[in-house]
Amino acid sequence: MTDLRILQIAPEIAPGSGVGGVAHHLEEAFERAGVPTERFTLADARGTWLPEPGPGLRGRLVLLARVVWFSTVGTALAHRRLARARRAPGARVVSICHNDVLAGDVYVNHGILRVAMRARGGYVWRMVRNPLHLFTAARDAVRYRGRTHRVVVNLTSAEREALRATYPHLRAPAVVIGNGVDVTRFAPPSPAERAAARAAAGVPDGAAHVVFVGHEFDRKGLDLVLEAAADLPDVHVSVVGGTPDMLADVRARVARLETTDRVHLAGRVPDPRPWLHAADALALPSAYEANALVVLEALACGVPVVATPVGYAPDVLDDGRTGWLVDRTVDGVRKGLAAVVALDDRARLDAARAARATAERHGWDAVARRYLALAAELAEVDR
Repeated sequence: MTDLRILQIAPEIAPGSGVGGVAHHLEEAFERAGVPTERFTLADARGTWLPEPGPGLRGRLVLLARVVWFSTVGTALAHRRLARARRAPGARVVSICHNDVLAGDVYVNHGILRVAMRARGGYVWRMVRNPLHLFTAARDAVRYRGRTHRVVVNLTSAEREALRATYPHLRAPAVVIGNGVDVTRFAPPSPAERAAARAAAGVPDGAAHVVFVGHEFDRKGLDLVLEAAADLPDVHVSVVGGTPDMLADVRARVARLETTDRVHLAGRVPDPRPWLHAADALALPSAYEANALVVLEALACGVPVVATPVGYAPDVLDDGRTGWLVDRTVDGVRKGLAAVVALDDRARLDAARAARATAERHGWDAVARRYLALAAELAEVDR
């Protein structure tokens, strides 16, 4: 593969979670495999004049502007960039698009908006009240019904079937390559690290500490976690993510539940590891997930997961051993959290070891090899 080059397309490519983090980890793994990798981001699409999205109506309008810009101006400039790259003598350039832009040999399906909105209920109202949803749905109809991409990568088998059902006229072949996890960065803590992390989170000795990580509280089921934990006096919950406005709503809710002393609000953080190191379980009762990276990150830290059977969870959790697959109800989540509380020291250690072993099978280098094999196939066809 020495003459193969990869161009990744995403609004942002940087460490962290989400789409930009996936592209970042793949970029590092491609480089470790000896494959030169370039990037096309919002900055390359001349979108640096657009501010970062913030809270409230202004933040939503800024996000809409960024998505529209990268989907339109970005598409035109990405096509131009690819054309230049492929004119180079002997070039074998394969492009991987992660979001927005209607260009790229490979498109990575990080989530299907229409499926996500249906899963949350009130589909029509959720779509029409948000111009970004209407724009994204129209753009993706063009993406999937046309010949924009040569292959669509889905993160789970369930997501591939959902894509085919949502877009029955899908032209490109649909394959499955799951996301990975940085098993070096995300690792079980030492006893001292764990004790320090629990103290910093404000978790008392003997309490079961459940961590929720995510920025979409409604879709990811935070209310279910808070209500379920309210009935379990030994459970403390840390909420990692959310804007100040969102966290103000959570404070009001936990005050009504009379659990203020057992709910810790971390807000947005640059690194979730300290909270995972302090956790006895991750709770993620989502209505919809394409592939939640935090599930693998928790497993890599030796933390079992209480999750609904959506996204990556059914593929990677050994129900009752490395986690619990639960109904998306308060009762379902309560049963999962109660199982966490009931673990004795031996069972907790066994669960941590099994969780870590699962994560080690999903390192980014292994995931990158599958992308590179796909890219090599596409490049060979172009010869």
